[in-house]
Amino acid sequence: MVDALVLAGGGVAGIAWELGVLRGLADEDPALADRLIGADIVVGTSAGSAVAAQITSGTPLADLYDAQLAPSSAELEVELDLDEFVARMGEATQGVTDAGALRRRIGAMALATPTLDEQTRLASVAARLPRPEWPLRTVLIPAVDATTGEVVVFDRDSGVALVDAVAASCAVPGVWPPVTIGDRRFVDGGVRSASNADLAAGADRIVVLTPTMENTPIPLGGDLNDEIDALRPGTTHVVWADEASAAAFGTNPLSPATRGPAARAGRAIGRSRAAAVRGFLGA
Repeated sequence: MVDALVLAGGGVAGIAWELGVLRGLADEDPALADRLIGADIVVGTSAGSAVAAQITSGTPLADLYDAQLAPSSAELEVELDLDEFVARMGEATQGVTDAGALRRRIGAMALATPTLDEQTRLASVAARLPRPEWPLRTVLIPAVDATTGEVVVFDRDSGVALVDAVAASCAVPGVWPPVTIGDRRFVDGGVRSASNADLAAGADRIVVLTPTMENTPIPLGGDLNDEIDALRPGTTHVVWADEASAAAFGTNPLSPATRGPAARAGRAIGRSRAAAVRGFLGA
């Protein structure tokens, strides 16, 4: 049996929440958390790419979680209002239905938007990673070419540094600078899908951690239900956020101030969902 763990996007708050969920699962059943962290396939999109790099680094989960509760971090403060962000994405993609054209529109908007410099952002992302090397496991990190709209999935055989792959997948369009890799520039993997769960195709059992409430509209691309259908005959179990989690994320999930509240909310979710996850995995 092949197990996969899918870690969706959700900003700085999403990183903290997903680590919190895993920590909560470990509170109830350490072996269960170890099994998820040791999944045969790990897919990480945007915030999830940072979590994927962290949990496959060999760093103890407790240390990763505790770092989210620290009063300071290398995360950068940035202004973001989710309602305004969604409206901006709507304006950029108005009248577009083709997925590739939609990604190109968002990429063009990202390339045209002034942001802080790329090196400052890259240093902040590098500080998230306990180790700079790719793990010797299947870790898949999607990003989108800002010019062509092509979806590229980075892994340890791509010849791309882990920090560049994570930074590219986390390059929220119109907020953070697109990431230069070779002669191409990349934006957030969430432009294709918040979870990219279908990249776990071939797995028998897939657990998805997504810091969104069920049936919440996604501002960028993708539909998790369609991706779950694409994963069949594999079976999927989704761990969703709840109202307390959404309150912890606030209106700016990119703010470092969300780290502690989101981590604690995720830990509560992990504790409450441990039995369901255990039953799904047959653990």
